[in-house]
Amino acid sequence: MLYVQHDSAGNLLRVEEQPFPEMNGKMAAKTFEIQSWQQQQAIKQSLQHLRQSDLDMIRVLEDLIQVLIGKGVISITDLPEAAQAKLNSRFETRANLSELGNLIAEDEDVRLA
Repeated sequence: MLYVQHDSAGNLLRVEEQPFPEMNGKMAAKTFEIQSWQQQQAIKQSLQHLRQSDLDMIRVLEDLIQVLIGKGVISITDLPEAAQAKLNSRFETRANLSELGNLIAEDEDVRLA
């Protein structure tokens, strides 16, 4: 038996093996509704993993582009203007964050002394 929470429209919101405060019912694990919910949760989890992987790959591509530019293999002007603008914006933002991180670290060092 699984513990469940439905919304006011009867849609399944949460399924747990143990009772939880917001639960408002119990259901057998083999019901179509539970199996469908579990399948949708697995799909959501896979999509979330892909989104995170996309963000990680964007960072890899940014770093790769910086290395290629640094080695003179390509020039930023070889890229379309829209790509140049986006990369420059991200490079500036990352540089600013790095500077802020250094300032915070220096401030903490001063307080520790």
